[in-house]
Amino acid sequence: MSEERSLNFLEQIVEEDIAKGVNSGRVLTRFPPEPNGYLHIGHAKSICLNFGLAQKYGGQTNLRFDDTNPVTEDTEYVDSIKEDIQWLGFQWAKELYASDYFEQLYQYAVELIKKGFAYVDDSTAAEIAALKGTPTEPGKDSPYRNRSVEENLQLFADMRAGKYPDGAKTLRAKIDMASPNMHMRDPIMYRIKHAHHHRTGDAWSIYPMYDFAHGQSDSIENITHSICTLEFIPHRPLYDWFIQQLDIFPSHQYEFARLNLSYTVMSKRKLLQLVNEGIVRGWDDPRMPTIAAFRRRGYTPSSIRTFAERVGIQKRDNIIELGLLEYCIREELNKTAPRVMAVLDPIKLVITSYPEGQTEELQAENNPEDAAAGHRNVTFSNTLWIEREDFMENPPKKFFRLGVGLKVRLKYAYIVECTGFDKDENGNVTTVYATHIPESKSGAEGSAMSVKGTIHWLSAAHAKTAEVRLYDRLFTVENPAGAEGDFKDLINPNSLEIIEKAYIEPFLADAKPGERFQFLRKGYFVADAESTPEKPVFNRTVTLKDTWAKEAKKA
Repeated sequence: MSEERSLNFLEQIVEEDIAKGVNSGRVLTRFPPEPNGYLHIGHAKSICLNFGLAQKYGGQTNLRFDDTNPVTEDTEYVDSIKEDIQWLGFQWAKELYASDYFEQLYQYAVELIKKGFAYVDDSTAAEIAALKGTPTEPGKDSPYRNRSVEENLQLFADMRAGKYPDGAKTLRAKIDMASPNMHMRDPIMYRIKHAHHHRTGDAWSIYPMYDFAHGQSDSIENITHSICTLEFIPHRPLYDWFIQQLDIFPSHQYEFARLNLSYTVMSKRKLLQLVNEGIVRGWDDPRMPTIAAFRRRGYTPSSIRTFAERVGIQKRDNIIELGLLEYCIREELNKTAPRVMAVLDPIKLVITSYPEGQTEELQAENNPEDAAAGHRNVTFSNTLWIEREDFMENPPKKFFRLGVGLKVRLKYAYIVECTGFDKDENGNVTTVYATHIPESKSGAEGSAMSVKGTIHWLSAAHAKTAEVRLYDRLFTVENPAGAEGDFKDLINPNSLEIIEKAYIEPFLADAKPGERFQFLRKGYFVADAESTPEKPVFNRTVTLKDTWAKEAKKA
């Protein structure tokens, strides 16, 4: 975290607590994900906040999986969450699970029943909802609310023993059905679920609700600063109520604004829908907002940490521009990514004045931002691949690339002048012809001669082929979550373009998955997890400039 910026409100709270000796100056946070999906960029902000606060003030952070709903949970999600946190650069003090506390939570529930603060309800979900009232009208007591302590204890024990089917009974807290806070109107603490749990197997047929398990788990772990997002503000009185009635460690909750990112959805339910319906290729599809997807797309841990810091910690929800995240990775890769040449939409350029069959090795700069990056050799010949967009049959006045009679510099090589071109039967240009100026070779005395354009190229005889995947925003509107109708109708049909036969420098075929490069004039790319020397695959991480911002200004 930067020392130059002012403290955010959570840092102020922590510093005040330390100064006052609250919790003996101890700082222990936790990150409590549900293992029912992959983590997304919003979770990355929370990870950076929880682990970052603890690091800054000499504390620790627990990783606690909220595994209270066996129907939606999977060990695949557990493993992916751990991988994501470590990839971001953080390590937890303890790996814990809400299921570690199932027996303790059960005993807490028994204690509340004995104190008259909980009862078993036979009402259906629909009946409970009908009796709960509205925000402007008080609720009504359940007909089972005044059961005796002894009856409630027996019924709750029978629920645990698996004597009743799913939905037959619930355990509810006895608080206030007229409370202006709907969460305090006798909330459900336990429900019956005859489902196999990924850790406890079939040992339990009842499972605690999140609102009952969460605060008590924080208390059991002696969490000093329980940090949640704003939607949990109305839940806090309930967490405090449970802690007060049980007279246990008073872990305190603080809320901050969750991260909402433009052109994405953050709902795990919607993300799971995209995966299950095959709209994307999985949780790590580079169009997804998951941490795994950003990793596969070529984002770095440091770029995401920088993004989280620049976004800051707020108390009010807003939508953060995806362009800010893209800026963070561009800024980093500009300094670190080697520059290479790749031709994505090729046409041939034949230099008729250069001897056929002759080649020469030219020196290419690896990164002008990093003198230590050194140089490499690229092979030049008389037949090259160039980008189709670098030639025009009838170029306008300010077109500074190739057209008949126009000159351009070939990067690291010679100045060439276009002399003609061929077309196929469909009228498409297939081959461009040019002559070169031998004394204009880069680095030679005559190389100072001036032309306004420079284009990249590859020797046709030496280039390797690769699959290149051009990823873009998944949705066409800035806030798909807030739009009317089916969010899937807003998916960008151009979010993925696959170029099956692009040309690359030969050494790039051996790039290891995760290696990042700048394809000159095209953007930043990363070798995909599926890439092999036999079939190299590259994903576009981000374009060189924010083209969406430019289009938005036009609109």
